[in-house]
Amino acid sequence: MSRFTPPEAVAVEQAAAAAGAASAGRFRYVILALIFVATVINYADRATLSIAGTAVSKDLGLSPSQLGIVFSAFAWAYVIGQVPGGWLLDRYGAKRVYGASIVLWSLCTLAQGFVHFSAGVAMAVASLFLLRFILGLVESPAFPGNARVVSTWFPTGERGLATALFNSAQYLAVVLFTPLMAWLTHVFGWQHVFVFMGCLGLALAACWYWLMGEPKTHSRMSAGELQFIEAGGALTNLDNAVQNAKPKQKWSQVKQLFTSRMMWGVYIGQYCITSLTYFFITWFPIYLIKGRGMTVMTVGLVAVLPAICGFAGGIIGGALSDYLIRRGMSASTARKIPFMAGMGLSSCVVAANFVDTNSAVVAIMALAFFGKGLGAVGWAVVSDTAPREMTGLCGGVFNGLGNIAGIVTPIVIGYVVATTGSFNNALWFVGAHGLLAILAYGVLAGPFKRLVIKERA
Repeated sequence: MSRFTPPEAVAVEQAAAAAGAASAGRFRYVILALIFVATVINYADRATLSIAGTAVSKDLGLSPSQLGIVFSAFAWAYVIGQVPGGWLLDRYGAKRVYGASIVLWSLCTLAQGFVHFSAGVAMAVASLFLLRFILGLVESPAFPGNARVVSTWFPTGERGLATALFNSAQYLAVVLFTPLMAWLTHVFGWQHVFVFMGCLGLALAACWYWLMGEPKTHSRMSAGELQFIEAGGALTNLDNAVQNAKPKQKWSQVKQLFTSRMMWGVYIGQYCITSLTYFFITWFPIYLIKGRGMTVMTVGLVAVLPAICGFAGGIIGGALSDYLIRRGMSASTARKIPFMAGMGLSSCVVAANFVDTNSAVVAIMALAFFGKGLGAVGWAVVSDTAPREMTGLCGGVFNGLGNIAGIVTPIVIGYVVATTGSFNNALWFVGAHGLLAILAYGVLAGPFKRLVIKERA
């Protein structure tokens, strides 16, 4: 269907597609709900230290720069683990690798609740850094795994919304768990935050192994739904195929992921949006407490509004992208429009430097959150562009390079706050990433299309 398709024909095709989807079955949405819940808990586990950070730093005697280094420990390991995690997903499949990841990250979160038993402050800080490092390492297969599951279970025309849903789980994690974790910290102490989240993750792991599987062999998948998603471009039977063949990837093939101009545009865009993410899940609550004078209980409530806006932006961005594809727009343009618009809105975070009231700050952050959510279509782009034989590895490279921002951003903000005593320059640093992201998608990347790996580079 081209952009010049008559409206009547578009309506007929949309109705036919909707009727086919309805009659095919909807078990794929159960799988989507599973990765959505997994991502909610994944992000809540990452954010535990940002909520408990003020109490932890007080008990352990951490300076802002030291806390920034502890925050960055997760991202160092998360970046290191992306390519190996993607390779493991390609070799052993999402059910086994992702499931093991959930178990391990839950145990690691649980252990952080006991670092105060270490002998001395120095040992406690070292233990916390090490556990955050291990947490990042074992969580590394999660988002490449999400992208792999969406590629396997969803046709192209539904991937925008599907990826937006699991990507927007980060905001729901804030909505659901920030007030809860703030309450646990206030009433029982920061240690109970980690214990609660660790136990919740172990319960999730049991659900994962019960529900997850491959579309072609899953006992709950109907023949009609399988036919529908296959006809729409879903890479069904992907896990079974790689487990049977276990192909060896040559460096000459892998390096094409690093020499494609299109992929570098995607990687830089992900770096920029991830910088915004790490500001919100590390320093944002502390900014509200130390920079704006709010209490931890107030922050637990106030942080919900921007998160709700981010969640809404994510759903709207994914739905808009899929709608534009159904209207005949190319997938490339349909992905770029919400991303570039959202990154423009996210840059307004710097406006918080020019207002005095806390209500205005929350409103500005809510708009920036909405923009960041609107632009969260990067994983849909990966599903559309990743080589068929390297979906997990490509997702790992994408997420690994993007999450270098998780190393840089907390440390830079911590250094700026420690040296200037203010968050003003830190907000300029964060906001600049929105503009860089627009240039990456709009100028560097060019048209998005599936990368075809050649035998020899």
